Amino acid sequence: MQTYGVSGDDAFAAGLTCGGILDLYIEPVSPETFPELPELMASLAAAEPVALATTVAVSDDVPRTPRAPGARLVLWPDRSRGTLGAEPLDRAVAVDARGMLDQGATGLRRYGPAGQRRGDEISVFIQSFAPAPRMLVFGAIDFAAAFARLGAFLGFRVTVCDARPVFATAARFPDAHEVVVRWPHEYLAEEAAAGRVDGRTVIAVLTHDPKFDVPLLATALRLPRLAYIGALGSRRTHLDRLTRLREVGLNERELARLCSPAGLDLGGRTPQETAVSIAAEFIAGRWGGTGDRLTLTDGPIHIPTPEERVSAPARLQR
Repeated sequence: MQTYGVSGDDAFAAGLTCGGILDLYIEPVSPETFPELPELMASLAAAEPVALATTVAVSDDVPRTPRAPGARLVLWPDRSRGTLGAEPLDRAVAVDARGMLDQGATGLRRYGPAGQRRGDEISVFIQSFAPAPRMLVFGAIDFAAAFARLGAFLGFRVTVCDARPVFATAARFPDAHEVVVRWPHEYLAEEAAAGRVDGRTVIAVLTHDPKFDVPLLATALRLPRLAYIGALGSRRTHLDRLTRLREVGLNERELARLCSPAGLDLGGRTPQETAVSIAAEFIAGRWGGTGDRLTLTDGPIHIPTPEERVSAPARLQR
């Protein structure tokens, strides 16, 4: 591990706005030091989500194993390879790494020798290699075309789904990665059962038709992990939708997950402006933003994630 730093004065002299600190971890890679690499690379080639946890620093008062620093644990949602040197540490890191993988997060975490999360003797760098998050747009209408374009711009893999083949065509949605002609609730249930939706998945329901909306939302709101479930419509449509969802058995805790009418109050009118409004809502939800104008708020503009708070040096947290 090598640490490099640039002071604020030196950075300013070089035309930069501020200085900073960079920790650089360097290691040899060979079949002996990294036997898990071929399987990791195969997962990357197949776009299979996988996380790599590497011990990058160990304090002097902790007994070192032959592979620490440099011990590795490769984690998939359903299996693992390698070890960080102790089973309790492996268990703690596995829980954290899978949670970070679910969010596509990468960062440095610190542990005690037995996996204590309050310890800091062992530093573990967790890298998440996750495929692009999914955006599922249900309802092949003009609003869906605008939403698909914005979703692709934001880095999502966008799917537009509608049961009506005359509307659900690739020509109408050139920015979508795929257009699916299926009943929406059936498609979502199959994708969830196959493990192709996760805690980063955004769902936008745009159809305004109860025969599509109700079974789809009933399916979505019962799934344990989704980043956002939004439904377009007026307040009258929203109240009718809630009544119908209660009639099919959804409880208030499940209904509370629904963002409807979807979007922030931007005053927009066009499909493109509506898409920005909905995107702004799930971005704020992802990062803990308020949705208020920055000029009316104070404090830090970017709210640190838990991983950033753990990994940032104390001097950067102040």
